[in-house]
Amino acid sequence: MKYRYIDSPFGRVLIAGDEKGLTWLAFARGRQRSTPLPDWVEANRDALLRETKRQLDAYFTGKSDCFDLPLDPRGTEFQQRVWRKLVAIPFGKTVSYTELARRVGRPRAFRAVGAANGQNPVSVIIPCHRVLGKNGDLTGYGGGLETKRRLLELEQCTTEKCSAP
Repeated sequence: MKYRYIDSPFGRVLIAGDEKGLTWLAFARGRQRSTPLPDWVEANRDALLRETKRQLDAYFTGKSDCFDLPLDPRGTEFQQRVWRKLVAIPFGKTVSYTELARRVGRPRAFRAVGAANGQNPVSVIIPCHRVLGKNGDLTGYGGGLETKRRLLELEQCTTEKCSAP
């Protein structure tokens, strides 16, 4: 696994991937691992990681509302289903955990969906920040609630650039 750190308006970010795609994106602040595993190799010149940085920079500056990167998040089959539904949430839009559970085909499994959402290893690009509590409340985010709030504000501020319905 290759990794590098990048700077963002939300602090330092660890990104990692291999020949299959991007497997990790975590903010230094927050509850997700923000240090590389011992067998990871630092690779600032890796093409995938350079392109990830370029697309994230465009997103953070409001110049882009989408990502076009190969992804290889690692998780259970259920987690993978949830993460695929997260990618389908349009830029600038949010859904509740209950709605996400319905979209996954498990309408009563909103807690399990919430847990899978919380295990998302490629935050921002797999937009788990777009999922809110039933009443629109900000709830859990691996990068911290302040980061989640600021990401949602960034997307609202640039919604006019949004190409998705």
